[in-house]
Amino acid sequence: MTHTGPAAFAAADLGASSGRVILGVLADGHIELSQTARFVTPSTTVTNEGVEELHWDFETLIGSVARGFEAAQSSGIDISSIGIDTWGVDYGRVRTDGTLLEDPYNYRDSRTDGIPDKLFADIPAATMYARCGLQVMPFNTVFQLVAAAGQSGWDLTDQVLLLPDLIGRWFTGVGVAEMTIASTTGLLDVAKRAWSVQTLADVTRLYGLPLDRALPPLVEPGTVGAPALRLGKPVPLVSVGGHDTASAVVTVPTTTDNFAYISSGTWSLVGLELDAPVLTEASRALNFTNELGLDGTVRYLKNVMGLWVFSESIRTWEKTTAVIPLAERLAAAAKLPALGCVLDMNDERLLPPGNMPGRLAAMATETGQTAPTTQDEFTRCIVDSLALTYRVAIRDACQMAGRDIEVVHIVGGGSQNELLCQLTAEATGLPVVAGPTEGTAMGNLLVQARAMGALSGGLKELRRVARASSELKRYTPGVLGISQQQWADAERRAFAR
Repeated sequence: MTHTGPAAFAAADLGASSGRVILGVLADGHIELSQTARFVTPSTTVTNEGVEELHWDFETLIGSVARGFEAAQSSGIDISSIGIDTWGVDYGRVRTDGTLLEDPYNYRDSRTDGIPDKLFADIPAATMYARCGLQVMPFNTVFQLVAAAGQSGWDLTDQVLLLPDLIGRWFTGVGVAEMTIASTTGLLDVAKRAWSVQTLADVTRLYGLPLDRALPPLVEPGTVGAPALRLGKPVPLVSVGGHDTASAVVTVPTTTDNFAYISSGTWSLVGLELDAPVLTEASRALNFTNELGLDGTVRYLKNVMGLWVFSESIRTWEKTTAVIPLAERLAAAAKLPALGCVLDMNDERLLPPGNMPGRLAAMATETGQTAPTTQDEFTRCIVDSLALTYRVAIRDACQMAGRDIEVVHIVGGGSQNELLCQLTAEATGLPVVAGPTEGTAMGNLLVQARAMGALSGGLKELRRVARASSELKRYTPGVLGISQQQWADAERRAFAR
């Protein structure tokens, strides 16, 4: 059910490569989006005792977000609230006066190298998974915190805040821990939707981290919080799905419960929406994660490296060659034979910035394949490999959760990549529905709208608005003539060791 009168909200939607502020106007069951700001998500390198560290430039970031919200307020449309979503895991340490002890570390910083093994020597990996259900990635918040245990300033730390809540505190002066972003930390009891008493006690005892007092109270997405006093006209800050994937999944325009989703951007988050976490040893062995979503849901998924591999490759090429429009790159790649070289897009070597094509070529050689040499061949390799990795992740998720699916939904910026969408249909043997493109921002806005009373109902009602507000494209398997046997053969090559 919706109110017919117009209502407006503003969303800050920050990815690890770029951010935007989006104004959403809701009327008659439809939401119109317009961008008030777009900016690069700024990083900065700091030398600390001779070691280079990678941080987020928080002052520049917050200035960009504030200008976007101010532009929304200056648009002539009266906004009712604001909401903030970001990528997961990164945090800031805040003093009692609200200032930061240092800029938040960028999760691509190398300080967590070797830390997972250190933690698991103290708390077994199986024990951690049974509590938090979180996939092991070297930058999970708990690993970042253990890496930071020897830093100064913990005695001055009032709160440890995940990035959307850190930005929210800057606007409101109040720090909270929104549930979906907290579920990326490794510190949550995912079954109870509460901080893990055991994990906090263990981390405090083992590493001297004051997490038992520095982590703020948890709030569910949709909680109306304090007013944003730093805006020209203070309006409430709504805790939306603070993890961008949680906001994106809100807008999956499904008409069935039997669906898989891919939130496609810098990262690809590939999985299912469940009612309860999957905490089995088999799930841990396959490195699936249980993150939390709106209305008590669980996002059972795998992080795949995503379009970061492509964008970082382009950055390398453009140092020495002319800029080529993305559409031209994909069109040229589409003319090449399918599955000529396929690689594991979950390989940790693809995580840091740098010479991505060089790493891809090395991986191809290791798996006994002919390495790409031209930009078109690398592009085809990346897109084929992403579709192949999606195929494996979706199949494994269904097996672990005991679910059958009938459609794959791709939301986010990657839904505009027609070659990738068609290859995903071919790889999975299932229809793919692409869109909405601005799924994350739209999910952020729809949760605000419901929290502020402009919408009512559950996820089905929010998704009905998302469908009505989006241009969707359907891709049918079989168009490219790639057989399932070819995909199976490619899988053996890509994941050879």
